[in-house]
Amino acid sequence: MKLLKSLYIQVILGITLGIVFGIVDPPTAAKMKPLGDAFIKLIKMVLAPIIFCTVVSGIAKMGDIKKVGRVGFKALIYFEIMTTLALAAGLLVGEVFKPGAGMNIDPASISATEVASLTARAAKASPTTVDFLMNVIPNTVVDAFAKGDMLQVLFFACLFGFALSHLGEHGKGLIRIIDWVSHVLFTIIGYAMRVAPIGAFGAMSFTIGKYGLHSLVQLGQMIACVYGLCALYVVVALGAVGKMCGFSIFRFLWYIKEEILIVLGGASSEPAMPRLMSKLENAGVSKGVVGLVVPTGYSFNLDGTCLYLCMGALFIAQAFNIDLTWGQKMTILLVTLLTSKGAAGVVGSAFMTLTATIASMDILPIAGMALLLGIDRFLAEVRSVTNFIGNGVAAVAVGKWEDSVDMERFNKVISGSGGMESDAPEEVLIHHEEEEEDQEAAPTKA
Repeated sequence: MKLLKSLYIQVILGITLGIVFGIVDPPTAAKMKPLGDAFIKLIKMVLAPIIFCTVVSGIAKMGDIKKVGRVGFKALIYFEIMTTLALAAGLLVGEVFKPGAGMNIDPASISATEVASLTARAAKASPTTVDFLMNVIPNTVVDAFAKGDMLQVLFFACLFGFALSHLGEHGKGLIRIIDWVSHVLFTIIGYAMRVAPIGAFGAMSFTIGKYGLHSLVQLGQMIACVYGLCALYVVVALGAVGKMCGFSIFRFLWYIKEEILIVLGGASSEPAMPRLMSKLENAGVSKGVVGLVVPTGYSFNLDGTCLYLCMGALFIAQAFNIDLTWGQKMTILLVTLLTSKGAAGVVGSAFMTLTATIASMDILPIAGMALLLGIDRFLAEVRSVTNFIGNGVAAVAVGKWEDSVDMERFNKVISGSGGMESDAPEEVLIHHEEEEEDQEAAPTKA
């Protein structure tokens, strides 16, 4: 009975029951989608204010504005290196294993209505660079929170944190209030996590019930390539980053296992973001680094999405027997390097990014996106998990680079010999902040 109280076990049971239900009664299982959607909405309800409070508090407590800029700059450099590596890996695996070869698809066989719908959606999902940059600035502060646009909230939070840090002693009262609000929000997250198994059950039931196991068999080679590449990327690429920083990627994965299962069940990394931030802080990563790197990474460091984009483009070319030159392949890589930065860590964003990419290049038939539509939900799960893990590792790497992480504490916590219970994120945050306050007060007492 004690084992059943673990969120990790509960989510596994929810996913397993969802798969079984989807196989046994597909029509009814397909109707379970609202359970998964409700859980995601429950988390997203408080996501924007949590990001705001965490970033503002982190920047204000840093004090040094130059350090904030330095952390942001280093994070962007790290993001660019890792996402470029991911895109190149996707291109290489797609070229070597050729998941679309032998399908011999006739473009005329694709539904014209479905292709028209994809083209229209792609046009909306393909903003110019100027549009993207302008969209970072919200029309109003309220509008940013109302839409839940993470980049807009992050932009305002950075400005608010900078302004608050300039107030010095006069701003400490407001910082404490923001911390108290943050504690309340993380308590709400703790309540929401209690229904995570139900959300995972609903999402998995819908996936299997609507698309069926035949979707896995029909395009199994593409699914196998994406899953295999994502696993290899986590173990090799992120494992190498972990080794350079001084921690084991496997111990880190075990430390965030509950969150990984939540992401896997809902095919979205956003619901687990608050818990990831809490656990990173609890393990010794600076609050300011976590507050800046993790939310920014959800738009600029989508490793799983990047692994999929180039491979998906090659899959379509192979399925339609289109022989791409290396110049065209490099064009695909360069274009996806830009378009991937506009994708968000939610269900379907990678699919629309790839659609927009293909529509903008005029190299591949956009009709090919209809081939990936049926299996995108299965691919979304592993993409989201890879994105999630990548952002966790990024925060540790940038923190190490900036000398803002206690690696001795970090290794103790992820190995299970230190830290607190993962099912109480609000306590984790309070505990970490109290330690920071004690450290700040120590010189005064002396």
